[in-house]
Amino acid sequence: MTSYAIKLASLGANGRAVRCSRCKETWIAHAEDAIEEASVPAMAAASQADDQTDLAEQWNSYAKDDSATDAPVVDSPSIASDWPDEEAPKETEDEWSAAAREAEEEVVGAQHQSWFRGLFGRRGARVSRPVATASPKKSHFGLPTACAAMGALVLALVIWRGDMVRLLPQTAAFYKMVGLEVNLRGLAFKDVKLSSETVDGKQVLVIEGVIVGEGKKPLDIPRLRFAVRDGQGAEIYAWNTVLEQTVLRPGERAFFRSRLASPPPEGRNIDVRFFNRRDIAGGSV
Repeated sequence: MTSYAIKLASLGANGRAVRCSRCKETWIAHAEDAIEEASVPAMAAASQADDQTDLAEQWNSYAKDDSATDAPVVDSPSIASDWPDEEAPKETEDEWSAAAREAEEEVVGAQHQSWFRGLFGRRGARVSRPVATASPKKSHFGLPTACAAMGALVLALVIWRGDMVRLLPQTAAFYKMVGLEVNLRGLAFKDVKLSSETVDGKQVLVIEGVIVGEGKKPLDIPRLRFAVRDGQGAEIYAWNTVLEQTVLRPGERAFFRSRLASPPPEGRNIDVRFFNRRDIAGGSV
């Protein structure tokens, strides 16, 4: 039961409409229904037992009066109506749980949204993806292959050096520098010897040797040229000789012999070679 402390004078003689501030219920309150307020609060604690007795007697008197006379009935709302139902805590708890979940989802959603905004903050922004690095392809040409190719090239330059000099005449100096002879004619001098004879009391220089055919087909034998040189390499005297055999087949040999009467005393070396165009330009026929 809910009670309020008010002044009796405010009710008036005919009563006054009042409303409960808790349940918002309205009724007519009379001065007879009101309980007089304690005059002195300090005395209420001392006379608590007397007040309880007086209240009990007063309540009994009200009961007798109610049974004797038709007193107006005031419907006061039940206190239990303000109590929450047994299902209310569960509903409240469910509401609080749902609210907590919604708040948590909003926080997580805000975090995700801020994370996505960081990625796509600007229009047209692109997400960089790691590019798969292509594994380097293994080369099939290793060091052994390179060495083999180089060796084959050097061997070809040695075997076909004649053809190389015909194609590139400037390579003749390279072959001469490394000590390789280049024979473009396909004819080679072998077993060249020098000797001296005395004929009619005069000294005669004899030069003899062999010409070998090294070509793949029959070759014409040109004229031979002999030259005497001094100690500085200068040519002192030269002459030409024509062989009786004019054609030499592959692997065939041709002997030659020439003599020089009264050789120059300052001569130190004799060159034996084939006649060429430079000799023609120099007037040596």
